[in-house]
Amino acid sequence: MEEKNENARVTALTLILEGIRAADPEKAIKNYVSVTEDKILLKDGTSIELPSKIYVVGGGKATGGMAKAIEEIFGEKISKGLISVPEDIVDQVRENLLIIEVVGATHPKASEKSVEAGKKIVDVAKQADEDTLLITLISGGGSALMEYPAEGVTIQDIGEISIQLMKAGADIFELNTVRKHLSRFKGGWLAKHAYPAKVLTLMISDVVGDRMDTIASGPTVPDPTTFKDAWYILEKYSLTEKAPKNAVEYIKKGLKGEVPETPKPGDKVFDKVFNRIVASNIISLQAMKNKAASMGYNVTILTSMIEGEAREVGKVVASIAKEIQKTGNPIPSPAVVLMGGETTVTVRGSGKGGRNQELALSASIQIKGIEGVAIASVGSDGRDGPTDVAGAIVDGTSVLKAEKLGLDPEKFLADNNSYGFFEKVGGHVKTGYTGTNVNDLIVIVVEK
Repeated sequence: MEEKNENARVTALTLILEGIRAADPEKAIKNYVSVTEDKILLKDGTSIELPSKIYVVGGGKATGGMAKAIEEIFGEKISKGLISVPEDIVDQVRENLLIIEVVGATHPKASEKSVEAGKKIVDVAKQADEDTLLITLISGGGSALMEYPAEGVTIQDIGEISIQLMKAGADIFELNTVRKHLSRFKGGWLAKHAYPAKVLTLMISDVVGDRMDTIASGPTVPDPTTFKDAWYILEKYSLTEKAPKNAVEYIKKGLKGEVPETPKPGDKVFDKVFNRIVASNIISLQAMKNKAASMGYNVTILTSMIEGEAREVGKVVASIAKEIQKTGNPIPSPAVVLMGGETTVTVRGSGKGGRNQELALSASIQIKGIEGVAIASVGSDGRDGPTDVAGAIVDGTSVLKAEKLGLDPEKFLADNNSYGFFEKVGGHVKTGYTGTNVNDLIVIVVEK
């Protein structure tokens, strides 16, 4: 039993590392962008004429690594640049850059520093002319790290209305619809500021489903939503009276046509805009699939869009492993099933943990005593909730070990104490901060 379990665990961890490697910001950019004497070539076959001037802007937790790769590709062809990264990694990012300026802002909550960064980026974009290519580098956290509120609206207004919407149960698309209509940066505005320059936006997606208008609220992506939609959302969640007055007044002005709409699909400002995703959950899963196949496994990607309560998803993940063992479905063993996305945890207890550890703990209860099965769930950024680990890996012995120690896994799960469970039983996955984020990676391995 031990050898089969060990093989399954080693395979699962090998594949997790392969997925994280595929999302490495430098590697992703270099894999996607190359340059000849007179052309910029993109992996999808797009060719852009090399301009006389290149400006670089952007923001996000992985944007430092992206900028390093861009500097290495284009070198002195870059005339100027400015990126916004979390203030605690500014010095580290600066060390790796020669041309592009680095400013620090706050994350996950935007502040005046985010506004300063947003304004500086807009200034660079406005200096671009038709002989300029503006390369925009976007990654997770970009929404908080770059902002330029609409006239009469403050960053505090945007922060407050965002919290009100989240507490009321609004989803990310509703939240972004309102935020875009309070901004001079998001929802395509950055592309408008840069017009008539060409714009090449390279994104690392931390959004389930990879909707470009949702990644950092789509600064260079056409916005299909309207002030009418934003107002409907405020009405839906009974916020027309409770939301910050400045924000409500600005949306009302938009309804009357007194302030401009966000740039829409078909607007000429997007004629020379190229929006591309260079790293995402599905790209990482594909790299993991190729690796698993090379190791001799039957392999399938089930979904890159998994959502839902972590403990319930854990049960489903375990049931797939059991189905493979019993009937050979959806693929026969030796099998690898890959999934990705982002689950949630409804906190009921007072323990410590994260969504990946909770998913793994829940799965471990379902596969108790089963031989040759391993399940790993890991956050690609190296951080699972407010803990120092990326996630956890379990097999059929995990719960047996707990029981030998006199521990009840169900109690740990009920208390949301997945971190405490794995601290005692073993199974934590520690990668350290990875410098990227393409959501979570889940691996099921079933040995023959």
